[in-house]
Amino acid sequence: MAQQSRSIWAMIIRNFINSIRPRQIQGNLIGSDYFGNKYFEIPPNPSIGKRKANRWFEPPVKDDFMQEMPAEWEAWLRGRRQEPPLDEEVLKNLAIMQMKKKNAIAVDAKGGVMTPLEKGMESFPRRPEFEQVPGGKKSNY
Repeated sequence: MAQQSRSIWAMIIRNFINSIRPRQIQGNLIGSDYFGNKYFEIPPNPSIGKRKANRWFEPPVKDDFMQEMPAEWEAWLRGRRQEPPLDEEVLKNLAIMQMKKKNAIAVDAKGGVMTPLEKGMESFPRRPEFEQVPGGKKSNY
């Protein structure tokens, strides 16, 4: 019985000392994006019962949290991906996004007006300047 009480007291004292030890308050800088946001993380420490990492970001303008953020970094912040995104990956996706915007502007400049969607089998948007059947005539609607 005396052996048990000593181990309980030792466990209480050990837990008390561990609770007084300084903890990591500032996170490690993980990276930044092209908007100027900086991303931080405090890694998990299972020995003290912390199983998830704390992740956050700091915008370039303090207290202005209504800013844009790349999808890759948002996925990392929310824990949907374990590893932070690489700069090459973020820049590649940015280039694809800008190319799609440029192509959409070019299509609109050519006057490509899309017809409204219909219900049923014909729900795919059609453009009058393209043929409906390969080798067939262009639609006239």
